[in-house]
Amino acid sequence: MSEMPKKYDREFCEGAVRVVEETGKPVAQIARDLGVNEGTLGNWVVKAREARQGGPSGRRGSVQG
Repeated sequence: MSEMPKKYDREFCEGAVRVVEETGKPVAQIARDLGVNEGTLGNWVVKAREARQGGPSGRRGSVQG
């Protein structure tokens, strides 16, 4: 049986991305430290970078998990 996906609030997602960007540590290590799936955190980081650059859709916004 598979687990239900976890929901994280915006502040947690943004904080996790900030830790990755400010420390320069690998996403995998930060994900383990925070108890988040590595792929999930990686997606948040990509979305945050796209949002700052206008993203593929040209929209700006925040990261939401």
